[in-house]
This record gives sequence, structure tokens and C-alpha cells, in this order.
Amino acid sequence: MCGIFGAVNIKISEEKALYCLNQLQHRGPDGYGLWQKEGVTLGHRRLAILDLSENGKQPMSYANERYWLVFNGEIYNFIEIRKELMEKGYSFQSESDSEVILAAFIEWKEECQDKFNGMWAFAVWDQEEKKLFMSRDRFGVKPLYYAEMPDGGLVFASEMKSIAPIFDQIEPDMEAFTLYRSQVHYENQEKCIIKGIRRFPAGSCGWFVDGKIHVKRWWNTLDHLMEVPADYEKQVEIFREMFLDACKIRMRSDVTIGTALSGGLDSSAAICAMSHIAENGGTGRMAEDWQHAYVACFPGTSLDESAYARKVTDYLGIESTFLELEDTVSPEELYRYIYEFEELYTNMQVPMIKIYEQERKYGTLVSIDGHGADELFGGYSFDIVKALPDVENKDEKNAIVKTYMDMNCDGDVSMDSEEFKRTRNQLQKDIVFRQKIKKLLGRPAVKSAYANHPAWKELDNLNKTLFVSTHETILPTLLRNYDRTSMINGIEIRMPFMDYRLVQFAFSIGWRSKVRNGFSKNIIRDAIAPFMPEDIAYRKGKIGFNAPILDWIKGPYREMFLDITSSQEYRNSSLVKNPQATRTLLENVLQGKTGFHEASMVWDELQIFMWEQVFLKGKFSKNLS
Repeated sequence: MCGIFGAVNIKISEEKALYCLNQLQHRGPDGYGLWQKEGVTLGHRRLAILDLSENGKQPMSYANERYWLVFNGEIYNFIEIRKELMEKGYSFQSESDSEVILAAFIEWKEECQDKFNGMWAFAVWDQEEKKLFMSRDRFGVKPLYYAEMPDGGLVFASEMKSIAPIFDQIEPDMEAFTLYRSQVHYENQEKCIIKGIRRFPAGSCGWFVDGKIHVKRWWNTLDHLMEVPADYEKQVEIFREMFLDACKIRMRSDVTIGTALSGGLDSSAAICAMSHIAENGGTGRMAEDWQHAYVACFPGTSLDESAYARKVTDYLGIESTFLELEDTVSPEELYRYIYEFEELYTNMQVPMIKIYEQERKYGTLVSIDGHGADELFGGYSFDIVKALPDVENKDEKNAIVKTYMDMNCDGDVSMDSEEFKRTRNQLQKDIVFRQKIKKLLGRPAVKSAYANHPAWKELDNLNKTLFVSTHETILPTLLRNYDRTSMINGIEIRMPFMDYRLVQFAFSIGWRSKVRNGFSKNIIRDAIAPFMPEDIAYRKGKIGFNAPILDWIKGPYREMFLDITSSQEYRNSSLVKNPQATRTLLENVLQGKTGFHEASMVWDELQIFMWEQVFLKGKFSKNLS
């Protein structure tokens, strides 16, 4: 896990190359490497996770220095691939997964990607044929950006800030800001908020040859759906086996492992599976020290889930660190976070950054977390109701509505209550009626870029909705966010739910395996319940991991935000859509006239101004250089 930087067909001084590379120092605090030859630059900032010796350093070469690699990520099944390659006559000088990538690329070329179970962004330079191969993992867990230069050169890096110094001037891309504001597939398209920089697509690879880059899709989940038994109990067994193996190979590490534990189902499932694996013999290269749970606490707020997390740690009997995150950070630190995060998001990322900061402080460098389960298996109440149009049976429809309400109420809702009847009727009107109208008008029930794929037509409405959430809207953004908030602190996140086998499985089962018996994500609950506290496995309520932005605006950020919105710079900003409207909204929040949603809208606009100050105006540049 690291940060990578590279340039081809561009002459860059060693000083300039190191400056670009060191914009990624937070991603790789354990050292750096730089290789330059004949207009090619490859740079690497290292976070040492596997093979901590000098043998694991990058840029890494193979085959008498013909091939050179820079790589960010982890190949979890590298031990198995290494063994296969050794049987073919390959030898290895390190115990790293990086060297396995090089040998696999030589043996299988593009098809090596199909062998890999992991998360990655890597580039291989062929010094003999003078061409560059680039690859990004199936779901875009690890970031990769690039810029094509006017003179036929290419620059690429793990973050935009590493590419930006190559430009004569940094300019915002206004179309990208429009996409961000509308929340329309922003992270799933190539356009970025810095003009001239493009996002390398997830599940894609490309060759840069003779001054041109040729990018193509190498992975589409719909091409890899599975045959699964119709019997639900057998599906549970398959899921359990896959999930345990996904966790097992993610426990391979030469450094300490832990978990960011919320007390919800997903992160609890991850750490309970880890405990079960350790009790049953583990696996080769499994980290010896893994029993660390880090729990974010928001005392006195509705966001606090520490009581649930404590049930899990007490059940497992493992070390736990409860971190009170009610405090904000200084204005200077907030600007630094905006620079290092470099993208925009409607939810302030301070709590997420702070919990991974604490993990590193206490010596944990790898965090195995539960991200991805909601999008794959129906963890959001607003998604599961999309199953309603596929159901004719009244009792089954009522069960879906009840599940929806239970998730929002953190408990059981009576089907006889007037509130239940009102909600059911409204959902019927909003969801079912709209779908019927769309059908009559010949419009798709769920819009997707994948809608022309033959397998798409076989998905039910809920799975279509979840597929879009997983591949096009919600999850790509969350994967980016967690990459940034962890790597700001030099922490690697591993996500067992994002194992490609589980993703294939998730869209090969019907909605009734996900919303069942009054529960969402039912197949996860039934599969992992034997290893975890029952009241956590079958807990109905859900609390998102968000910053208490309403409390923070009214409290510690009050003066800062008032100062910003009253400044001339703010009123003259080219990126702020309506300065006076945001100022008025802020005043309404401070006076208690509005709530959390409006507070989030205030942050949406203020962070854009702060981003402009950092990236375009050079504010706090001395702190950020």
C-alpha cells in the first residue's frame, strides 16, 4: 500500500520528480524510491506491509531490469500465484506481492489481472519495447489519475496533487463541479475537479505507446455472475465459506492488523470472522497481532454506537480502544485535511480521518473493515423498498415495508399502527406507481450504463438498484473517501466484502436472500451469526458514521464559518454558487430554524471555497508543501 507517480515521454528533473512524489508522503511514510531513464520517471512512496526489508522497495525491476513496476495496493492471493509461477520456473528475490505482479505480467500479460484477488493501481514499464501498461482493480478500491500532455507525454499518480505541479497553472473544471453538486455519477466518470486530470476507470487497463494511451475495460461484474443453488440455506453456506476466506487472505500481513469497529453488522462481521479464523488455525503469513478494535464515540449524540461495539469486543475478549471524537480540529488542520483529501464530499470527513489517525498512533497499520456490504446486500432502507414492484403477495409487501420502518426506527414497528399504514401507502404510491408509469412510457425501472448487457435484464429491481449503487454511484465515492481518510494517516484498509467473489455472488442471488424475515442483509446475518453476539447479528437499526455537523457548526466552527461567509474572498469566489444564500442558510442553522440537512448544505458550499483557497489560491501553502 503506497503512493505512485510516473511520467513517460517527459523530461522531469530529479528535484521536480521528488517534489511531485512527495505530495504523496502521507500515503507512504516508510520511504521512497525514484527511477529515471530516457524520459521515463517512476516514483514510489512506501507503506511497508509485506516484506519490510529493502527487497520490497519500489520501483521494482524484473528480468534483468527490462520491466519496472510501481504499485499501490495488495494482491491477497499472492502466495498461491507465487507458487504457480515458481512451478513455471520463475524465481523471486523478495517475499512481496509486488514481485509476483511483475512475474505474473511477464507470464500472462493482460490476463494476469484475472489471477489477482486484491485492490490495486499499478504501472509496468517495458524498457525494451518502450511501452507502459497500467491497470486498476475491478471496483476501483485504489485510486489512479492521469494527464495527457500536449507534447505526447503522460503523467500518472495516486492523487491529483501529485500531477498538478507538472501543469503551468491549476484550473478548476467547472463541469466536474456541476457533476459534484448534482451528485450524478461523479466518481464513476473520468472528469476531475482539476482541469486536465482524468480518473483512470475502475476495472480497466491501458497501454501507453507512441504518445497515445489506449484504455479498455477488462472487468464487468455482469460477465461473471454465478450459478447458485435456489435453496437459501445452501446460499448461506456458500456465503459463509467465501466471506471467511476473504477475511483469511486479508489477514496476511507482516505488521499489526486491527478493525475500525462501529458496532453495526458489517464491521462486527469482519472482526468476528477474524477471531473465528484465528481460533481455527489461521493461514500462511497471517499477522500475529490482529486483536485490535478501534471504536469512534460521540458521547451524548445520536451518532454514538459505542455500547454496541463494546458488546462485540466483550464477546470476543479482545483489546479495544474507545476514541471520543466529539472534538473538532483547528482551522489550519481542517485546511490541511482538505488538501490531503483533495476531493469533495457532502459529509465532513474529520471523524473518519481521526479514527485512522488513532489506529496508527496505537501501532495498527492495517484495518480490516466492513465497507461495501450495504451496497451489495441491501443495507440502506431507501434501497430495499425498490423490491416492492417485484412483489404481488400482500404479506410479503408488508414485510418489506416493516423492514424499512424497523431500520429507521431502531426497533420493531407494529403492522397495525397508523404510522405503518401511512408509510406503506406512501411507498406504494412513490415506488410501485412510479415503476408502473415508467413501464407504460417504455422507460427503464432503474437507469444504468449497464442496461444493454444481457445479464442486466435478469436482475430483479432491488439488485438493479444495488448494482448501480455498487458500480456507479454510492460505493465508488465511499471507496475513494476511505482510501483518502486512511491514507492521510498511512493506514491501509482491507475490505473483505469487496472480494470479487462476494461481489459476483451478491448479484447472482435474488432479493429474497437479502431482505428476508424482517431483516435487511439477511444472508450476512445468518452466515455470521454463529460467530458473533446474536443481538448484533440481528440488530435492526442503522446509524451512519457521520460527523455531527449540526453540533459543530453551532459550536466550535461557528466563528470560523461566519468569518468565511462574511469575507470579500468568499463573496468573490468563482466556485461558490450563491454566497448570500449560503450565508442566510448558515444563519438559519445557527438560530435553530433548520437542522442536520441544512447544516450539511452549508458545509457543501464552504468546503468548495476552502478547496479553492488551498488548491488555487495557495492558502496555507507553507503548511502543505
